[in-house]
Amino acid sequence: MQNTRSGGRRRFLQQATLPLAALLPAHVLSADEVEERQLNQRIDAAIRKSLNWLAAEQQPSGAWTTNDFGESTATTALAMMAFMAAGHVPNEGPWGKLLPRGLAWLMSQQRDNGLLVGTRAGHGPMYSHGIATLMLAEISGMLGGVQEQQCRECLQRAVRLIIDAQNHPRPEEHSGGWRYQPTSRDSDLSVSAWQLLSLRAARDIGCDVPVENIDRAIAYLKRLHVKHDGGFGYMVGHGSTITRAGTGITALEVCGEHRTPETLAAARLILSRPLVRSEHYFFYGAYYCTVGMYKVGGSEWQQARRHLYETILELQSPIGYWTPEDGTERQAGRVYSTSLAVLALSIEYGFLPIYQR
Repeated sequence: MQNTRSGGRRRFLQQATLPLAALLPAHVLSADEVEERQLNQRIDAAIRKSLNWLAAEQQPSGAWTTNDFGESTATTALAMMAFMAAGHVPNEGPWGKLLPRGLAWLMSQQRDNGLLVGTRAGHGPMYSHGIATLMLAEISGMLGGVQEQQCRECLQRAVRLIIDAQNHPRPEEHSGGWRYQPTSRDSDLSVSAWQLLSLRAARDIGCDVPVENIDRAIAYLKRLHVKHDGGFGYMVGHGSTITRAGTGITALEVCGEHRTPETLAAARLILSRPLVRSEHYFFYGAYYCTVGMYKVGGSEWQQARRHLYETILELQSPIGYWTPEDGTERQAGRVYSTSLAVLALSIEYGFLPIYQR
């Protein structure tokens, strides 16, 4: 594999001192610009506070934990991406040692078949695998020496498992997607989105990812599009939610389906029914809706931006974490919800390549 991000680590270091609040011009500000600057300052402060909390939550092993499953490759990967999304890179700055320790633990969890899960994988190991694979693809361009080589070898094995899982025989309506297990015969939107993001990120850095596998996944996602309201279903024939709309947008936009009829229709749905605290899988939705609407861009992002940021910010604790209230998210715990909140709030920093426009 070739590293197609030459100079990427240097760019991260150069940009890491540039918070959102510094992006507005230094002149006499209008009322709207003052309001915008204040929001950006709140975002910057919220991210700093949350990273302090996340740093203290790293375990001696290097992992981060969930509430119900202990040390988790998914939670560890999300926490690491939260630091990376805020501009922090391995071996640099106040949290530079956290990332190599987390990476070493995560790679130690890879099984012989390439699966990246801890000892307690839960009912859906492909969730953890997809998230962990995405993180490996994002961090590999920031590494050097032996750890870079180890990361790339681990990443390629992880990618191979995703491709093999997609190629496992399925009925036509599930063809091209993924489900909980590498050998599942059905597919769903949520698991498929993580695998697709990870394949796209891996292909971007030179991993062997046949374009036909990405094309098949895009075709599967488009079959999930719900024409009557513009959203996406969990499976073919299912209804849409705001969270699923954001998931579908993000996965398609990342793969180059920019402002297509499907993504624009889903964006209109999100604008018509803005994300609220009571949304099922709120933090999952906050992450995917923010990333998705940012990727769509244009007036749709400008209309959605403030509401999404404000909704996330108002739920942060004074200590810096976010507490999930939904049953399934509550099982995942505060590291999960805090990491997703940071990934959403830091989208305009532009540090993680997969989320760049």
